[in-house]
Amino acid sequence: MNMFFRWFGSPKPLIEAASLRDAARLAQIHAASFHRGWGEGEFEAMLAERNTMIHRLRLGRKLIGFIVSRIGADEAEILSVALDPNQRGRGFSRDLLLQHLGHLAGRGVRTVFLEVEENNQPARRLYERAGFATVGRRERYYLQPGGEQLNALLMRRDLS
Repeated sequence: MNMFFRWFGSPKPLIEAASLRDAARLAQIHAASFHRGWGEGEFEAMLAERNTMIHRLRLGRKLIGFIVSRIGADEAEILSVALDPNQRGRGFSRDLLLQHLGHLAGRGVRTVFLEVEENNQPARRLYERAGFATVGRRERYYLQPGGEQLNALLMRRDLS
């Protein structure tokens, strides 16, 4: 019976549009992932914008991650991707990113941009494996809590 539960009883990750009731949990996940987390009010504002697309990642009933993009004409910028620290390293971010890109394409987006901290190797690998290429660099773009300034890479992927 344990073997059956392990194979068939584990919840399958579900990616779906986020809603206003998710704002508090999205803010928690963001705060656990970045030194300057976005607040619940910031997520509520983004969720209310027509040009912003947010997908959540659920495992069973638990919201464990999200991705947010802002769309302008036929371009989009991924503003943030975050996963609960306890759920990282399981391939969930890749699935979330790829499904989100599919939804962006469905909305007529042809080109997607993002910025990533230059030394964030796991994120860079994720984006490169999803077809993003580095197209620029922003010196001292990210300010750390201790005052250190880190470079950002500007990445791009064409969807069409």
